[in-house]
Amino acid sequence: MARYVREVMTAGVAAVRPDASLVEAAQLMRAQDVGDVLVARGDRLIGVLTDRDIAVRAVADGVDPLAVSAQSVCTRSPVCVGPDDEVATALRLMRRHAVRRLPVVEDGRPLGLVRLRDVTAPQEPRIAPAEVGRAAPRGTEVPRQGRRSDVPGPPHSP
Repeated sequence: MARYVREVMTAGVAAVRPDASLVEAAQLMRAQDVGDVLVARGDRLIGVLTDRDIAVRAVADGVDPLAVSAQSVCTRSPVCVGPDDEVATALRLMRRHAVRRLPVVEDGRPLGLVRLRDVTAPQEPRIAPAEVGRAAPRGTEVPRQGRRSDVPGPPHSP
């Protein structure tokens, strides 16, 4: 198991300006296939904005996502860890503050993000979003999951 945050963090995560609209932030999340972005002014972390923040703190209240800034909805001054902190420290902070992600900062500059799944799941080689959906090399069997027809056993009767 990894010992330090730098070994499990996602470096170079997506970030938006504080004055970016929620639509801009959501479009970046979609393009990067992530559920969160950092909100930063220059090289200084302002907060963390999640897809849930957008849904619960803005859309559910009926605000116009084009007219609302990321800064006004994000979690400001989030709990952070450093790249040289131990993974156990990150996990304790996540539990204590009931969060699933922590920005990784050094000297106030955001370096990346560590997510709960990064520190609790067995480490497997990471697949970049661009790699997902590409064809497997010829002769490689890729298991199909989640389809009813793939489940062995007798067919269901009404």
